[in-house]
Amino acid sequence: MKLTLVKGISEASDLLQRQDPLNMDAISAAVIERTEAVFGKGVSPAQSVVKIIEEVRQKGDEAVLKYARMFDDPDITSTSYDMSLLDHAESSISKELWDSLSLAAERIKEFHSKTMPNMEIETSRGVSEIVKPLQKIGVYVPGGTAAYPSTVLMTVIPAKVAGCESVCMVTPKLAGRDMNPVVLAAAKIAGVDSVYQIGGVPSIAALAYGTETIPQVDKICGPGNVLVAYAKKLVQGQVDIDGIFGPTETIVIADKTASPEFCAADMIAQAEHDPMATAILITDDAGLIETVENALDDQLEQHARGEMAKQALLSRGKVVLVENLAEGIEIANSIAPEHLCLMVENTAYWKTQVRNAGGLFLGEYSPEVMGDYVAGPSHVMPTGGTARFSSALSVHHFLKTMPVVELSSKEFERLAPDAVNIAQAEGLTAHSNALSIRLKTVSNNSGKNGERSA
Repeated sequence: MKLTLVKGISEASDLLQRQDPLNMDAISAAVIERTEAVFGKGVSPAQSVVKIIEEVRQKGDEAVLKYARMFDDPDITSTSYDMSLLDHAESSISKELWDSLSLAAERIKEFHSKTMPNMEIETSRGVSEIVKPLQKIGVYVPGGTAAYPSTVLMTVIPAKVAGCESVCMVTPKLAGRDMNPVVLAAAKIAGVDSVYQIGGVPSIAALAYGTETIPQVDKICGPGNVLVAYAKKLVQGQVDIDGIFGPTETIVIADKTASPEFCAADMIAQAEHDPMATAILITDDAGLIETVENALDDQLEQHARGEMAKQALLSRGKVVLVENLAEGIEIANSIAPEHLCLMVENTAYWKTQVRNAGGLFLGEYSPEVMGDYVAGPSHVMPTGGTARFSSALSVHHFLKTMPVVELSSKEFERLAPDAVNIAQAEGLTAHSNALSIRLKTVSNNSGKNGERSA
């Protein structure tokens, strides 16, 4: 396999463009055809998202059930899942898998527990900050061809550690199938409080506005397709969201010491997610390129999703040859990838040069796939260059802060004259008066106290 070769920073800046997670041009012809069949000729997928959200907002459960029958299971009678069935989750999967999910959950819980901030911080006399958890969280778990129990663990557990009051999960029940037992097992282990058998845009709308049976939440988390991402963007402000996520992306920076087989394996691991997934190798060793490409050919034949991975590698995969590793890091910082893997000597130094990455994976035995499952940090990470200003999902995303001002009369008297000066400069006389009348009271009280002491 020959991947597109890019040489140096100048070529890289031209060719390595960030993907737009809301790129409607990536929507398949089948989805466009189905959209027009449901909503009428000429209605675009983006317009259908707006229509669905508005209908769910106005009609609640009636609209949600209508779309669940239309898109997922025509025989569904209720969107609520019987939570007593979760008691059988452990027996529905193998003991080995249950134990593995439990191990992952413990590591996720441990990591996030250790990153919890102090819940009250005093910054100066009479001024402090209180940290409070959000109350209600909605977690979106996609249906479709692949089940992602790991996403359940990676989104629910940080919210639980943060102290959120309730976490509900939405995931579609597909026609002719039971709810995915592995996803339900993960929900049981993570401590999900309620489950709703809905998916796609209607589920995002239901979580944002609430229905007769589905609670309105404070924050929606979880990745989805481009229509789900667009729905999350539209309801943002009505509710908080974790981010707008596009196709997964990985950059592997490798030097002459790196294993070609490991580099290839990590690139394929990301490429098998999606034909739009991006896997990029950056190296200062020209000899490594051919050996990695040969390893890609050898390994692709071994995977059930090999054709999809091959399609992604040929369309989105790149090899960037740089003069030195500093150039490679500079390119990575510019792209701000979801995942950045450093298979180089002296990772202790090079990690200090990284500014922009959703997650950083150091050395040959810290592959990104470990981060997907059992390392501990959440695998929900910013894509499409948004790692320039956002972070991987953590307990901090489920917390909010409230500044608290509780000044003594003495501290008020010391600070208020300066506040009066600023208020008068802004022409806000009522602001100034709210301070001045208190200053008079403080002054009078001080005078009376002085007379008593005399």
